[in-house]
Amino acid sequence: MTTTRRLFAQQSLAALGAGTALAASAASGSSNAIHRPALLLPRRLQPGDTIGLVAPSHAFFEREPFELAFEAVQAMGFKVKPGAHLRARYGQFAGTDAQRAADVNAMFADDGVAGILALRGGSGCSRIVDKLDYGLIQSRPKFFGGFSDLTALTNAIHARTGLVTFHCPMGTAEWNAYSLNNFRQLVMEGEAALLRNPTPERGDALVAKNDRTRALRGGKARGHLLGGNLSVLAGLAGSRFWPDFRGAILFLEDVNEPIYKIDSCLSTLRLSGALDQLAGVVLGGFTKCEPGEGYGSLTLDEVFDDYFVKPMNIPVYRGASFGHIKRQLTLPVGAAAEIDADAGTLQLLQPVVLTQA
Repeated sequence: MTTTRRLFAQQSLAALGAGTALAASAASGSSNAIHRPALLLPRRLQPGDTIGLVAPSHAFFEREPFELAFEAVQAMGFKVKPGAHLRARYGQFAGTDAQRAADVNAMFADDGVAGILALRGGSGCSRIVDKLDYGLIQSRPKFFGGFSDLTALTNAIHARTGLVTFHCPMGTAEWNAYSLNNFRQLVMEGEAALLRNPTPERGDALVAKNDRTRALRGGKARGHLLGGNLSVLAGLAGSRFWPDFRGAILFLEDVNEPIYKIDSCLSTLRLSGALDQLAGVVLGGFTKCEPGEGYGSLTLDEVFDDYFVKPMNIPVYRGASFGHIKRQLTLPVGAAAEIDADAGTLQLLQPVVLTQA
């Protein structure tokens, strides 16, 4: 590890621990403290760098999505290196478990690859989470990004290695101006950015309906960011890839899940003890998460009240711009941030990439 990387890791870990239950446990000399690897930051991405495109989840069944992803990454100023099995298929997956894991490991091992971006989500990452070479990843930290099903890998990699990973648009995303600018701020420019929704626009309507945030419980708190897709995250509970939630700010989104499934997944998080340890909660898009069939359903409002508002006295806000929506924030998994639920913002407490080699 270079002197610069070691300094950034030390500074990041110090900021991360401030005000959290982990720091309190360490101060009291508790022998029950869970080991959390020292924070590792990837080098910032620069124009001309090579991005490895991998497909750890579903396959595509047409050629055009590959073309669009290559063009998007190149338009950002990067070179593209496709994974060896990027176009493979095994059932719905982009190759066998061994092939998909091998592509991720190979990209971390390749010193010519500066960062790794997932082509798409779907399902299947949980099948390879135990097949990654975490020792290799820890020894060669670099940018790794994706969302949705990639939640399994972004959280597992951080939990096992300390590397900050990124919940961000994938290769086949739209990469509109909002999403791209936010990505560049964090990953290419190394800014300790303020993460907030686009300014709501009402047009000729009386009130703006889009891009609004709403505090379910106001206040501010500091902690490390963990989360992503709720149903995928819940699938890691009880495994050795489960992150350390003490003092964390949990961010969640989901898509195409009935409300009873959202309730069930939150119950899993509660029973695991994760919810009791949080410093704050940020809820993004829960796209097409509807009641489904049956005798009736709780609303999402009621479910969130039951798990986050009634039993907890921490800041919580809803409507953040991430998830299966058009304009997406990039969220650094493992990085220290301050939540302001009343303002609907997350302020990063330090850069989340190394700004020097």
